[in-house]
Amino acid sequence: MQLFYNPNINENTESFSFDKEESKHIVKVMRKKGGDILHVTNGLGVLFTTEIILGSDIKCTVKIVSFEKTPLPKYQLHLAVAPTKMNDRYEWFLEKATELGISEITPIICDHSERKFVKTDRFDKIIQSAMKQSLQVYLPKLNEPITFKDFLKTTPDGLLLIAHCEETDKKSLKSVLKTNENITLLIGPEGDFSIKEIALALEKKYVPVSLGNTRLRTETAAIVACHSVVFVNS
Repeated sequence: MQLFYNPNINENTESFSFDKEESKHIVKVMRKKGGDILHVTNGLGVLFTTEIILGSDIKCTVKIVSFEKTPLPKYQLHLAVAPTKMNDRYEWFLEKATELGISEITPIICDHSERKFVKTDRFDKIIQSAMKQSLQVYLPKLNEPITFKDFLKTTPDGLLLIAHCEETDKKSLKSVLKTNENITLLIGPEGDFSIKEIALALEKKYVPVSLGNTRLRTETAAIVACHSVVFVNS
């Protein structure tokens, strides 16, 4: 099955048309024609089965034949991850985390961040592509970049964790994870969180955790954390 994405459809939609780029891909590359079936999600947990009624490479139009709702996962994983110096490494993290089943992502700007400015337009496209490739019907929420201090002013529910490399008392990630529990986990930049940032997080009741015995790159740490949570809940 190949999955397509259209955020503007819902259970009341009867028919819709793909944009020019997607239409060309469907008709010219995939060689789909009138009467063929396409599967589409709106990223909100609904899988639509559609039938092509106009196989134009400029405006491919389909009618909705049926739809199926997928319940939300029993847990939500929110990773707040500092942008990496090289964009392609952060993009790799976004792709793999989406494939694994992350719920929400926030780029956080920290004291030691080498990249202070982030454009999310390309990030959105990478997440959408990874969702379709992995045949998922929930699109992870990508938030706009925010400073570490401002992020700590938010009040997420569930388990609050911060992974850092300082030689202090920390619990292993696997020892604190439970099934069906919402989790917010902070991952710092290449230079790690500052001592001040760690102290601020602890004041906000974040639990310090270790991701293993080796020092991990930012994007690797994020994927290790994401996989651990998914594994515990599988």
